Amino acid sequence: MLGALVAASGSTWAHHSLAAFDIVGSIELDGTVQEFKFTNPHSYIVMKAKGPDGRVATWMLEGVAASGLERDGWNNRTLKPGDQIKATVSPLLSGGAGGSWNPQGIRFRDGKTVATGR
Repeated sequence: MLGALVAASGSTWAHHSLAAFDIVGSIELDGTVQEFKFTNPHSYIVMKAKGPDGRVATWMLEGVAASGLERDGWNNRTLKPGDQIKATVSPLLSGGAGGSWNPQGIRFRDGKTVATGR
């Protein structure tokens, strides 16, 4: 029984791996929210923004769970399609239009912070 539990726990850790993201280097995206998915186990921001190469792309950004966002004052209406934001993200190592974000790395284009908790 213990062996089965230990074997199953490895997949849980693998699911939460940050191996796909450049966690040492970050980039800043300036763009428009297309969709905000306030979901578990991960939230997502889909936005149109220029990447480091200067081309506009649709970026899929993975964040923490909705329960974690709630502790920072977020809810399912915090971001809406059309909102202009700046996002500091850890980009995908593959170079694709995606990355990982945390609540403190998201702010409105006018400089107002989105995270209101803590």
